[in-house]
Amino acid sequence: MPTPESSAPALKTQIRSGLLWSFVNTLVARLGSFLAGIVIARIVAPEDFGVYAVALVALNLLLSANELGVSVALVRHEGPIERIAPTVATLSIVSSAALFALSLIAAGPFAAAMGVPEAAGVVQLMSVAVLIDGATSVPVALLTRAFMQARRMQIDAAAFVISTPITIVLAIAGYGAWSLAWGAVIGNLVTGILSILFAPQKVWPGFNRQAAGEVLRFGLPLAGASLLLLALVNVDFIVVGRLLGTEQLGFYLLAFNLSAWPMMLVSSVVRRVTTPAFARLHQSGDGPAGYRSAQYLVLGLAGLMCVLLAVYATELVTFLYGDRWEPSAVAVPALVVLSLGRLIVELAYDYLAAVGKSVGNAWLHAIWLIVLIPVLIVGAQWLGIQGVALAHALVVIVVVLPGAALLLHREDVRIWPLVRDLALPAVGCVAVALSGLLVKQWLPEGFWLLATGGLIGLAVYALAVAPRFTRVVRELMLADVTPGSGRDPAE
Repeated sequence: MPTPESSAPALKTQIRSGLLWSFVNTLVARLGSFLAGIVIARIVAPEDFGVYAVALVALNLLLSANELGVSVALVRHEGPIERIAPTVATLSIVSSAALFALSLIAAGPFAAAMGVPEAAGVVQLMSVAVLIDGATSVPVALLTRAFMQARRMQIDAAAFVISTPITIVLAIAGYGAWSLAWGAVIGNLVTGILSILFAPQKVWPGFNRQAAGEVLRFGLPLAGASLLLLALVNVDFIVVGRLLGTEQLGFYLLAFNLSAWPMMLVSSVVRRVTTPAFARLHQSGDGPAGYRSAQYLVLGLAGLMCVLLAVYATELVTFLYGDRWEPSAVAVPALVVLSLGRLIVELAYDYLAAVGKSVGNAWLHAIWLIVLIPVLIVGAQWLGIQGVALAHALVVIVVVLPGAALLLHREDVRIWPLVRDLALPAVGCVAVALSGLLVKQWLPEGFWLLATGGLIGLAVYALAVAPRFTRVVRELMLADVTPGSGRDPAE
């Protein structure tokens, strides 16, 4: 039987390989999605984006509660999975079927409550993805558990290649929000089928009462936290739709998606390996050190992208999407603060889930939502979509980050070193912002402004961050993960 010491190099190799393939996958997929989004935004009107936003909110809320969080229990389970996997499959399928039926009934009232009643049919179509997600949650969890990110890249590429042309053709044909919905459902279907085919082992539904109790005790708090998190990043769409109308909702969706790019790029890379990696590191006694290194790398990467988005928001929006989308730009700078906050919270979420402490996540997200709703309403009434974005940023800084720090501290993660790690990225971000203000004084709007500002920003940021960043990466790749090694690559 392999000992923790003998399995440590294999774990490190798995994590490296998983991160590398996840990075390549994310880069290719997000670049393709980005380019497709530009094409679609130049075809589809802001009002159609508003209708699609309603369906997207409904789908995100359904997916957050789908499969009751039990697939994460499968990812982090120690030892053979045969005892719990059939039960996880059954729970996932049953819960997704129930949620799909609920969505068919509630689509009309939900769309009306959002202030966009014409979105009801699109909501019902998008809900098909809930059934697909429930049927494929176990194969996807097994791919994640085995660090099979190269295979995930092939799956995601196939889904993109098939779904994107369909979306564009339907948009050109004048189907508006329906084109986006059909593209999303077809992409999910392709991903689901290929995940089943390529999963490392086949699991058939079954049921074991004891296993069900175990995975539900672990999964339900995570599902609750996930539902609350999705409510947090979707309640703003409800506020905008109700108070500001469909067109402003379309503008806000574009601003939200653009500002979320740093989080999506970085999070998509690391979150496919963080839960199994943190679980293994926790078993070896190096969980806190692993978390600190992961946070430094995540924020180091995301910081540059966020500050560039904030500084060049107007220029980016008009250059990429056209002048009619310029009203979106005012919300981007504050929304990048939300993007950074979500990165930190999601990383903490994965760590706490990996060490088996999932209840605190739910409490944090509940408090976040309770505080956020009235602040969003005031912000929308005060400054429109810019006020909604500022409300998000304020709550993240004042409430959410201190709450996440408290949860981590309770699990022996030292907070002061985490704060100290932010010094160099913060200095780099300030330098990039100042350089951006100067560049915009020298160059006219357009490609050369964005290209020059991006290169100068990268150079300035690298001067502050690169030396330590590269050292942390190098030491992470070489560090031991044997029990009691006690090494912290971020030191």
